[in-house]
Amino acid sequence: MKTYNQTNFFKHTFCEFQQVDNFVFPENTNYKSKSESSYFYSHEGVYRKSNHWGRVANCRWKIIADDNYKNQKTVIGFAKWTDFYPIHSLEKIFFIEVDFSKKIAEIQAKKEKSENHLFTFSEAQKRIKQINYLFTNDKWANYYALEIEDLYFKIISEFINSDKTLPEIKRSFK
Repeated sequence: MKTYNQTNFFKHTFCEFQQVDNFVFPENTNYKSKSESSYFYSHEGVYRKSNHWGRVANCRWKIIADDNYKNQKTVIGFAKWTDFYPIHSLEKIFFIEVDFSKKIAEIQAKKEKSENHLFTFSEAQKRIKQINYLFTNDKWANYYALEIEDLYFKIISEFINSDKTLPEIKRSFK
């Protein structure tokens, strides 16, 4: 696995920053981007002060924030160098987590001793798109005898825990 540091963490990476409330950026921060995000590098990782998260240039950086977080609000996040993962790798190091009650699917990086089915970042992105379609357009469910909530759970659970295609899985439930 690639090792990240202040010279390469911003090149095609996935990362989840944790919100930090008690960090004060020094006057001479290490880097300030054109979009006004500030970065401070420490031995352990990087602090980022920004009002935009998610798709950041060629990266996918999330902020794990408190309940008061609103999009476009400036917050400070911290990530260890070991929290960065390559998004263009052919290595299967991502899994999909689904919250069925909120109808949300998210890509997560592999945890140690993870038993989740793993995908490349690109495969996981494609599957997320298909899951979101299932959640937002329920006309497809009219062709099944099961209740829609049961269908969501059974079909999506199999989809995120195997390499089967969505049409294959759907056919098995008819």
